[in-house]
Amino acid sequence: MIKILLLEDDTVFAESMIDLLESEGFEITHVKDGEAALDATYDTDFDIYLLDVNVPLLDGFDLLVSLRESGDATPTIFLTALNDIASLAKGFDAGADDYIKKPFEFDELLIRIQAILKKQFKLSEDEIKIGSFIFNIQKNELHDKNGFIALTPNDLKLTELFFKQPNKTLTKEFILDELYEGKEMGSGVLRVYINKLRNVGLPIVTMKGVGYRLEGS
Repeated sequence: MIKILLLEDDTVFAESMIDLLESEGFEITHVKDGEAALDATYDTDFDIYLLDVNVPLLDGFDLLVSLRESGDATPTIFLTALNDIASLAKGFDAGADDYIKKPFEFDELLIRIQAILKKQFKLSEDEIKIGSFIFNIQKNELHDKNGFIALTPNDLKLTELFFKQPNKTLTKEFILDELYEGKEMGSGVLRVYINKLRNVGLPIVTMKGVGYRLEGS
């Protein structure tokens, strides 16, 4: 599951963001000040930082400068009401990957997050490589060194979930919801699909009591 650190001191706005992001399947850690955000980065490997700027103790710009100086290259989007050119320049100088001015449409944020994830998981011409396997997003096809691997539509949908989030534990509930769009399905069905993908060689590991993860790089 994609892990996002949200730095936002406006409680109402933060709660709205958390609800929307979690509904899209993201795992959110919310903090209200820059020092708490810095501490959170020591405890968890996040996939994306969403940072407000004007927050207590350590502002978003200084926080990101500190993170970048420490070698932390986690993709970062500033979410801020600061809309002048000087602030925009300062945000990118601090090491931001993107900068969104409040207020903004949630769909716009999702588009920008998806663009960052595409770069983060090294998608080139819609291909994701894990070990000797290649998954083509546009063609919805899985290949290995021997060529094309025939899979059913649900097999392919599950494969795409794993390839887009390698080395991340996906909960059983999340996977079933993605596959069946909220319809009630038993975990036994999921085990059948997992075994089929293992049989073609995908290194899917069971995380006991939680879910599954595709290991590789």
